[in-house]
Amino acid sequence: MISLKFSKNVYAFTEQGVAMLSSVLNSERAIQVNILIMRAFVRLKEALVNYDKLATKINKLEKKYIGHDEKLQDIFEAIRQLIASPPEEKRRIRGFGRE
Repeated sequence: MISLKFSKNVYAFTEQGVAMLSSVLNSERAIQVNILIMRAFVRLKEALVNYDKLATKINKLEKKYIGHDEKLQDIFEAIRQLIASPPEEKRRIRGFGRE
């Protein structure tokens, strides 16, 4: 057992400690508990790998879309200017319609 870094009063088994414990304990119940604990360690490792993959994907998306907010604001501003500007006077082409 090791003492956890954040608390000197709490103890926990490492994965290696659980493996060593299984060589000492021989009861059927101890073996079943040991198997469950080892499975928990495996699931924890899988979760950490998935978390790292997700964090990497999020970072890539952030880098890809950085600056898009400013670009969208520029587009909206251009649209506002187009809406606000008075329409150009219709030009008549000679020879068509009334002059």
